[in-house]
Amino acid sequence: MQEISQHLLNWYDTERRHLPWRAAPGTTANSYHVWLSEIMLQQTTVATVKAYFEKFTKLWPTLEALAAAPVEEVLKEWAGLGYYARARNLHKCANVVATEFAGEFPADENTLRKLPGIGDYTAAAIASIAFGQRAVVVDGNIERVVSRLNRIEAFLPQAKKPIKAATDLITPTERAGDFAQAMMDLGAMICTPKSPKCLLCPIQKFCSAAKTGDMEAYPRKKPKKALPTRRAVSFWLMYNGDILLERRPNKGLLGGMPGLFSTPWVERNNFPQPDEWPEHSPTTIEWNLIEDVTTHTFTHFRLETQIVVATVSDKLNIENGFWHPAKSINSVGLPTVFSKMVKLIT
Repeated sequence: MQEISQHLLNWYDTERRHLPWRAAPGTTANSYHVWLSEIMLQQTTVATVKAYFEKFTKLWPTLEALAAAPVEEVLKEWAGLGYYARARNLHKCANVVATEFAGEFPADENTLRKLPGIGDYTAAAIASIAFGQRAVVVDGNIERVVSRLNRIEAFLPQAKKPIKAATDLITPTERAGDFAQAMMDLGAMICTPKSPKCLLCPIQKFCSAAKTGDMEAYPRKKPKKALPTRRAVSFWLMYNGDILLERRPNKGLLGGMPGLFSTPWVERNNFPQPDEWPEHSPTTIEWNLIEDVTTHTFTHFRLETQIVVATVSDKLNIENGFWHPAKSINSVGLPTVFSKMVKLIT
C-alpha cells in the first residue's frame, strides 16, 4: 500500500496539472482557494471552473470580501456554472466562517461537514489539501481509479462504500493532500473513462483491471434511464427597449436567479396552449408565438421551451418582476437555460 502511494506521489511531483488554486507539492494550499474551487468543481469541468475561479478571486480576493458581497451579485457572477444552490450555499458558508470562525476555515473534517454546502467529499478535500490532515478523499476520478485498481464488482452507488474503504488503505499520513490531488490527476489524465493510457500509469503494475484488460468496465454502472421531457412556454415582454425579467424564488431550481416568466416546467406530451397562458403570463395581452424551440438538459430532466413575444406601451409593475435593458441583457447573469432563449430572440 505504501508503494502505491509513493509511486503516485513521485509521478505527481513531475506530471501534475498546474491549476490556479493549487499550491506546490509538499505545501498546503490557501483554504479559501481550495474551498472555492471544490464548490465550483462539483458537476463542472476544470476547464470551465478556471475562468470562474479567477473571476471570483479577482472580485473577492478573501473570504471576508465574498461574505460582504450581496448574494444577488454572487449569483450574477455564478451565472453559467449551473446548480445555483451551490452559489447560495457558497455565500452562506462564507458568512458563517467569517462570523463564527474569524474568517478561517476549521481544519477538522467533522467541523467542516457542518458548514453550509460542505459534504463528506468537500470536507475531506479541504482538510487534506488545505491543512495537511489525513482524510480519505473520493471524487469521480478517484472513484474510477480505485474501482479499477481493485476490480470492485459492486454497481454504483453501492460500490461507494468499498471504494472509500479501498482508498483509505492507500492514503498516506504524510502528504495526504498531494496524494488526493495525484489521484484526481491520474483519473483526469491517465485513467480516463474511455481508452485509459495504462502504459503511462505509474501504478499500472498494481492494477487488477489492467491485468485482465477490462478497465472500461469499471466502475460498474447500471444503464441510465432516459430523461423525461418537460415542456413550457416563456414570455418575452418588451417596453421601450427593456425586457421584463422575473426574480425566481430563493428556494427551488435556479433559486434567486433572474429569468423569463414561464408556465410551469412539467412533463407533458405537448406545449401549453394559448388558453393556458393567461394564468402564468405577466400580463393579459396578445402574444405572438416564435416557431423555434429551445432545449436544455438538467440533471434529471430535459426542458423544451416555446417563446411568445409581446410589446406594451406602459411600463407595468409586475410582482417579482423587473425591467432590464435588452441591449445589455448578457450583463444581468441569466442562467444558461434562459440565455439560450435570449439567443433565439436576438
